[in-house]
Amino acid sequence: MTRVRRRAVRGRTPLVLVLPALVGLAFLLVPFVGLLLRAPWGTLPAQLFSPAVGQALRLSLVCATLATVVCVVLGVPLAWVLARADVPGRGVLRALVTVPLVLPPVVGGVALLFVLGRRGVVGQHLDAWFGISLPFTTAGVVVAEAFVAMPFLVISVEGALRAADPRYEEAAATLGASRWHAFRRVTLPSILPGLVAGTVLCWARALGEFGATITFAGNFPGETTTMPLAVYLALETDPDAAIVLSVVLLLVSVAVLAGLRDRWIRTAT
Repeated sequence: MTRVRRRAVRGRTPLVLVLPALVGLAFLLVPFVGLLLRAPWGTLPAQLFSPAVGQALRLSLVCATLATVVCVVLGVPLAWVLARADVPGRGVLRALVTVPLVLPPVVGGVALLFVLGRRGVVGQHLDAWFGISLPFTTAGVVVAEAFVAMPFLVISVEGALRAADPRYEEAAATLGASRWHAFRRVTLPSILPGLVAGTVLCWARALGEFGATITFAGNFPGETTTMPLAVYLALETDPDAAIVLSVVLLLVSVAVLAGLRDRWIRTAT
């Protein structure tokens, strides 16, 4: 009887909750539907392969990929420290790592500019000692995207590390494996789904970055004008090109979320 009652309670769908839910769903989906309806599908191939759009697309793909490589190289060890290392103030460190998630991207770009600019705390030494200037360059785009996207990878990998059973690493250590060898041969394979999910999310976030990029790297066609920046510019001069770029970014986002759906379901269950 108790199970039947529970099923009956769960089966009831209060109208007072359904109506706001439908309005919320429409609020989120209707703009995307409107974008797809407004897209110039007949001329989309020509628009997509136009010099301006193609240039922005190629630059975005290259910069997002390089930023993701930087995030993996730096973020995986950082996630391991947060999950496994016994360091003081680990909670504070974790909070600081996630700051770019809630920080307005423009503020992140300003912070990067005043640290890595030619007169910045670090940038002045890079310029004086090595002749390296990051702001308003393609390398600056990579730095800005990596700064904003890295927390996505760190959080995903840290969660996978916490869920992994450390006894396998302990068993490898008792068999004579060094900690680095155990990490490469035992830990990494066990957290591979979380690493892949974090990498894909990181890449998608880097691909759509706007605020930090335009603040730190500027908007120079062929050098720092990525797809989000090209959308911003095209709205004033070529709305069809802006729509095409927006549709491309939308389709990439949907593909990423669809690809990670099973991963989220497994995590939730």
